[in-house]
This record gives sequence, C-alpha cells and structure tokens, in this order.
Amino acid sequence: MNTTEYFPIVNEVGEVIGKASRKECHSGTFMLHPVIHLHVFNAHGELYLQKRNMNKDIQPGKWDTSVGGHVDYGEEIEFALRREVGEELGIKDFQPLFITRYKFVSDMEAELVHSHYCIYDGEIIPDPEEISEGRFWTMQEIENALGNDIFTPNFEQEYLKVVKGIMMK
Repeated sequence: MNTTEYFPIVNEVGEVIGKASRKECHSGTFMLHPVIHLHVFNAHGELYLQKRNMNKDIQPGKWDTSVGGHVDYGEEIEFALRREVGEELGIKDFQPLFITRYKFVSDMEAELVHSHYCIYDGEIIPDPEEISEGRFWTMQEIENALGNDIFTPNFEQEYLKVVKGIMMK
C-alpha cells in the first residue's frame, strides 16, 4: 500500500502545473499547493476554532481555522472542502460561501488558500486524531488573544484580512 500523499502544485491562479508529496511540500521547497479553509459561524456570530493536535507536523497545539485541509492531487476544491469538513468536524450538510483565494507563505511552505465560510448551528463532532479541542469564540475573545502565540500565524493573518469583516456584519 502506498501511504505517500500527493498534492497538486499550482500557479498563483490555481492552475495545476505538477504534483509533489506532502513531505516535499512541507520541507522548505515552497512549492505552491492548494488548501481549503472553512470558517464556521453560529447564528450568534461566534466563530468555531479548532485546537490542532500535538501530533500535527505544522503548528501543533495552536488554535486555528474551523477547518483547514489540503487538496489531494486530482481533487476539485469543492470536493476537498466537503471531504475535509466531514473528516474534521463531522459536518455533512452546510452551504459554503466563497470569501477569497490568496497565497500564504510560512517559514516552511507556500499555500494557495481557498477560503470559505458558513453559518451552522448543528452538531459538531471533532476528529480527535486531528483536533484536541474545539469551541465557538466571540470576536472579543479572538481580539484579546491575537498576538499571544495562541493562534496559528495563518489564522491570525486571515482573521485580520477577511474574517473579522464577516464577524462585524
């Protein structure tokens, strides 16, 4: 059985130009690969965040976007979004709304992030292999925690650029 995961390598407009393994993408090569984010809000305007399990290879133990995941080689963005949301939070019935697509570069990798949000008040069942805990946060709680090494850098950046505006509506 082949256990190596392969991701598409894309240009900045999302066109697939190659493929590489997860290890290659996360080892400082900065090969641009697509990921999905879903920000899950409840009817009260609170944002669900997940705390990354300590076994994660990137940003273990940090609070992060409701759902974040890689797009597998040969997979469409919408399918990857629905797959990851189901795997990470057990949510099957939701209506994602596209927010934006942007390039995020950390000290180890480069991602083309496809960011979405939804309003959801149903049951959430976090995957214990991926998520150590999860809960809804108020905007004030998030604002008070920014810059204190609690959140992933990617979440903080995306929150300040786009998510905060959704929460303020």
